[in-house]
Amino acid sequence: MAVYKIFPIQDSTLYSLTPTQNTGLDAINQVSNLNTALDTYPSVARSLIQFDNDEIVSVIDNKVTGNWDAHLKSYIATAQGITQTSTLEVFPLAQSWNNGTGQFLDSPTTKNGCSWSTPLYDGAGVSWNTGDGTTTTSSYNSSYSPQGGGVWYLTSSATSSPSQVIYPYTQQFGARSDKDLNVKTTEAIHDWYSGSRGNTGFIIKWDNSLEFNTSKDTQPILKYYSVDTNTIYPPQLEIKWDDFSWFTSSAIPVLTQPNAFISLEDNPGIFYSGSVNRFRINARAKYPARVFQTSSLYTKQNYLPSGSSMYAIKDLDTDEFVVDFDSTYTQISADGTSSYFDIYMNGLEPERYYKILVQVTSGGSTTIYDDNYYFKIVNG
Repeated sequence: MAVYKIFPIQDSTLYSLTPTQNTGLDAINQVSNLNTALDTYPSVARSLIQFDNDEIVSVIDNKVTGNWDAHLKSYIATAQGITQTSTLEVFPLAQSWNNGTGQFLDSPTTKNGCSWSTPLYDGAGVSWNTGDGTTTTSSYNSSYSPQGGGVWYLTSSATSSPSQVIYPYTQQFGARSDKDLNVKTTEAIHDWYSGSRGNTGFIIKWDNSLEFNTSKDTQPILKYYSVDTNTIYPPQLEIKWDDFSWFTSSAIPVLTQPNAFISLEDNPGIFYSGSVNRFRINARAKYPARVFQTSSLYTKQNYLPSGSSMYAIKDLDTDEFVVDFDSTYTQISADGTSSYFDIYMNGLEPERYYKILVQVTSGGSTTIYDDNYYFKIVNG
């Protein structure tokens, strides 16, 4: 598949209420504005996340073909207080930071990593920069918190591709909307890949109208699983590209009927994490037209239609999509042998079972084939 998943090398949450507290090993990354009865002023939480730049460069140099996009994804654990449409902001960080080994309920508080007041550790004598107001900036409310809470870039670099953008990346959430974070971050990743900006990760925060808001009615809380979660939902950076290829044989017809038998070849059922497998598709019409010939129509190979055939991957236990159908990034290709698609196993959690679904639009109908196409990822 043309979707490669990278997991974080570090993440943490900054809390204005406890400005020297480190939470680098917490299972949760939090983004919130709180006005509880126990607090005399609003408290804000922002989360940080960083991915390995060498891995990003390696994927783009050695795996990607053609143009690519990148998406930051994070999975919700708990959402509260989203009573109206609220905007989450994602900025590339402009200062390096240290993960630390703290957790939220540590007693005494762990201070050996980044916090609201410092990107390194308490006692290092290093504070978060306030920014220059042109290229970089920060924000905090001196009435309710000390200086800090991170510093971030306002725009991508002038050499960013495909175009320079003004940050932040944003995603809006409503009372009944999906709370998973999924934002396109292509320009920031291009800056890191090209070396025009240093990769110090992302900061995730509510927009300024929600942070340090003193209203009891404005208390949005999003808690996302961190890289230290014991679940199958760590955050990830998805690099996607269009690897669609269509070089067919004139001896193999394209499927034109809406009813078909579809099976997968080259599926040993078990793959090591980090491997790549090409799945080939056997397809034939379920009700072929009658013609006079000496061979059986029921053994005749067909291509799936170009541009309207896609695949997806689900976790077998949770029945959740880990790679959804995508008309650009999960199109099914074809060569002189058959239709096919490639899957990079690195982004799938090991010691779990997955199933493949195939969606085909043919003869005016769209059909999803789910015929026990299972496989397992194991630690390699």
